[in-house]
Amino acid sequence: MSQYEKEESSDRYSLRGKVFHQLREDILSGHYKEHEELREMAISEEMGVSRTPVREALRQLELEGLVSIIPNKGAYVTGITRKDVEDIYAIRSLLEGLCARWATAYITEKQLDALEENIYLSEFHASKGHAQKLTELDDQFHDILYEACSSKMLEHQLRDFHEYVRRMRKQNLSGSERGLEAVLEHKQIMEAICRKDADRAQELAALHMRNAYDNMIKNGLLDAYDEKERIDG
Repeated sequence: MSQYEKEESSDRYSLRGKVFHQLREDILSGHYKEHEELREMAISEEMGVSRTPVREALRQLELEGLVSIIPNKGAYVTGITRKDVEDIYAIRSLLEGLCARWATAYITEKQLDALEENIYLSEFHASKGHAQKLTELDDQFHDILYEACSSKMLEHQLRDFHEYVRRMRKQNLSGSERGLEAVLEHKQIMEAICRKDADRAQELAALHMRNAYDNMIKNGLLDAYDEKERIDG
């Protein structure tokens, strides 16, 4: 378990951490809708905690841009906009490339073995169209690289971005064509890392993110954001 995962796990067991992670999950999964009010009392009763950890969690969510707190009114869901998704993938392209570069230098034999097993299983499930399993393996592939890069700060940023677009990633991988393409891209990244070719690993990891975003555009996965923004406007 990486240092980040240890800290994340510890935080989840605190009251504030429990409320924060549940609320973030509910916002990112669509359980709470755009502009919906998050009532402290209702949330505290539902989760069986006092209002203090709820208030603290809402403040942290505001710092992450997922909630807007209006004085004397309340806390409202901001959620993820199309611009946010565009920004996330542009930034991820750069950071995932850096992650692959650093992983090339620090990855262990055990982590390389885990990547190889991940690719083997991913190829099988992609060929069968098992979208849910493929999403889990996609998460695992990136988790291995995040830990292998040996940077707590980079790992933290990438895990947050990865979480923010979870629903979008699942939709993107559900198409058999993109699922197979993504696995091939993972395999090419792994092979570059195995060759200790940091430049190529960085290039391929950055391209992997650009390809994922381009596929979203091609398949209209961001159209719902356009509609939402027209309504809001």
